[in-house]
Amino acid sequence: MTTRILQISDTHLSPVHTHFQSNYERLLEWMSESPPDLVIVTGDLSLDGADQEADLRFAAEQLARLPAPWLALPGNHDVGDYPVLGGHQPTDATRMARWRAVLGADHFVEDVPGWRLIGLNTQTMGSGLPEEAAQEAALHAAVAGAAGRATALFLHKPLCQHRLDDTVVDYWPVLQPARTALVAAFGATPPRFVASGHIHQWRDHAPDGLRQIWAPPLSFIVGEDRQPSIGSKLIGLVEHLLHEDGTHDSRLLLPERLALNDLSRLPHLYARPVAAA
Repeated sequence: MTTRILQISDTHLSPVHTHFQSNYERLLEWMSESPPDLVIVTGDLSLDGADQEADLRFAAEQLARLPAPWLALPGNHDVGDYPVLGGHQPTDATRMARWRAVLGADHFVEDVPGWRLIGLNTQTMGSGLPEEAAQEAALHAAVAGAAGRATALFLHKPLCQHRLDDTVVDYWPVLQPARTALVAAFGATPPRFVASGHIHQWRDHAPDGLRQIWAPPLSFIVGEDRQPSIGSKLIGLVEHLLHEDGTHDSRLLLPERLALNDLSRLPHLYARPVAAA
């Protein structure tokens, strides 16, 4: 048996700023032709759910329109970002409570034939919030109880840009020491792959032997003047075919008629600079 999962990321939906809604409508149309077994949304569902509850609620309403069951993880635009980065929207108790009220749990464990899917909230890693400790306990329990299933890990932020032992502190990856602790939690049996979003670029690479798949955004790319390419700047999604024997096939999908929006043409949406990759 094979489970077909579609991973979408960085939809950036809003009831007021509707620049990316047409891509979402096209996705729904395309997906309805061959619905998957499951949709996993790897963060930044909303344009500004970290401050605008209406954006978060609108994004939740849009997910309810998907023609398949779905699981969603929060991103920095949904619940804020690492306080150490000094941004104006730090992940805090208020933002996390808003996510739970609108979308429910901020992490998940889902079993499909031959596989255990683990989804984690990268935005609380290193935060000291109660959600961080609860998630860590859930992760250890999920790994311990995998019972021979292959595991796949889903995140908003990727584990790293280049190497797992990188120590650079910037906007894009899971930061140390949370990254090291996360990898260590899997012990001698690492996940078969790690799927994430956030970078707004497609990339499939294996730093230190661990396959990492960056989903492209469904919303917009960021121009070279603000974010140099280390992957491919595309608009699309990722298909994961998980076979019951623990093997898998993951590939980029580029449905027709998705608009290649460029953030540089929409400067009013994000007045603050976008960090360099």
